[in-house]
Amino acid sequence: MSTPARRPDAERNRTRIVEAARAALAESRHVHLNEIAKRAGVGQGTLYRNFPNREALLAEVYRRDVEELVTASSALLADHEPVEALRRWLDRVIDYAEIKHGVLAALEPAAWQDLVAHSQNPIEGALGHLLDAGKAAGSIRTDVDAHGVLLLIAYLSRLDRHEWESKARPLMNVILDGLRRRDAVVREGAGRGS
Repeated sequence: MSTPARRPDAERNRTRIVEAARAALAESRHVHLNEIAKRAGVGQGTLYRNFPNREALLAEVYRRDVEELVTASSALLADHEPVEALRRWLDRVIDYAEIKHGVLAALEPAAWQDLVAHSQNPIEGALGHLLDAGKAAGSIRTDVDAHGVLLLIAYLSRLDRHEWESKARPLMNVILDGLRRRDAVVREGAGRGS
C-alpha cells in the first residue's frame, strides 16, 4: 500500500519546516520546535502533523542532507573535472558535518546510531564515485579508497564548535592535497607558471 501524495502546499510547508530546523541547527544545538514553527511561518499544529516530535524532525534534516550530498557527486562530475568536483563535494561535506554534529548531539544515542548506519553506505558510494573518476583521469592517487578517506574526514568531528569555521576547510584542503597524485600536482603547477 503506497503513501498518498501530499498536496503541494503541504509539501512546501514540510520543506520550509526542515529548512528552518536546518538553519536553527547551524546556529545552535538547542533547537526548540516553537521557534522552528515561527521561522517556517507555520503553526505548531502544522509542524506536529508533519513531525510528531523533535527527533522525527531532526532525523528528516539529517536524511535530506545525506540525500543532497549523495546526489551532488554525479551533478558535480557532470559540471567539473574530477579534482574540482571532489573539492566542491568536500566543501559540502563540511556544511553537512556541521549540521550532522548538531543533529547527533540533539538525538538519543539509539536514534543517531541508526541514522548514521543507514547513511554510511550511500555517502561512501558517492565519494567512491568521485574518487574513481579522479583515478580514471589520472588526478587522484590509486592507493586510496572511499572508506579510508571517510575515516580521515571523521576526525573533523573532534573540532569544537568554536574552531569549526577556522579549521574545517583548511583541514579538508590538506585531505584533498593528500588525495591528489603528486605528478598531477606538479603538472598543474607547471601549467600555471607558463
